[in-house]
Amino acid sequence: MKIDRQRIVDEALLLLNEAGLDALSTRALAERLGIRQPALYWHFKGKRALIDAMNAEILRRGHTHAAPKPGDVWSAYLLANCRSFRNALLAYRDGGRVHAGTEADPQDLAKVETQIGLLVDAGMTPETAMELLVALGRYTLGCVIEEQAEPQPNAKQLDEAAADYPLTSRAVLHYRDSGPEIFFEAGVTLMIEAAAMRLAKRQA
Repeated sequence: MKIDRQRIVDEALLLLNEAGLDALSTRALAERLGIRQPALYWHFKGKRALIDAMNAEILRRGHTHAAPKPGDVWSAYLLANCRSFRNALLAYRDGGRVHAGTEADPQDLAKVETQIGLLVDAGMTPETAMELLVALGRYTLGCVIEEQAEPQPNAKQLDEAAADYPLTSRAVLHYRDSGPEIFFEAGVTLMIEAAAMRLAKRQA
């Protein structure tokens, strides 16, 4: 079977889900494909290039609200965008770590322009728009990485110790009962609401 970039990326994502990012190597991938390791370098200069391609494919498959749609309200779009971004990364084992450190593809600049344009039309400057987009993106990514990390073995001890601190104990109970999705939504909502208040103050 012909080996092309798409098949390499597809197999790399399957290997990622099976073994995790730490076990993903060009050697293991070559063995999976039934080819010699140097053959991979014909398509990818190194593991970093492969991971960038994997990240792009993860987003292509799952980031369904990456760019604004006609008629989108900026605040609703940002919330939908963050949800979509999170879901895309959570769909793959170590998806957050795969994305971390990647740069936007030059082909994505048109999408970025529409994102900034939506916020500028709402009254933000391009600089403020970029600050908000980066803040929300990094917050979402951080939430995903935390959610996909191995659970800490001392969580029960921490909860028991918190009983000596009534406010903290109540807050920790809320955290445990709510789960990562509710806390993610709360954080994104706080950031968007703060941006809306800042924008309203600027336009007053």
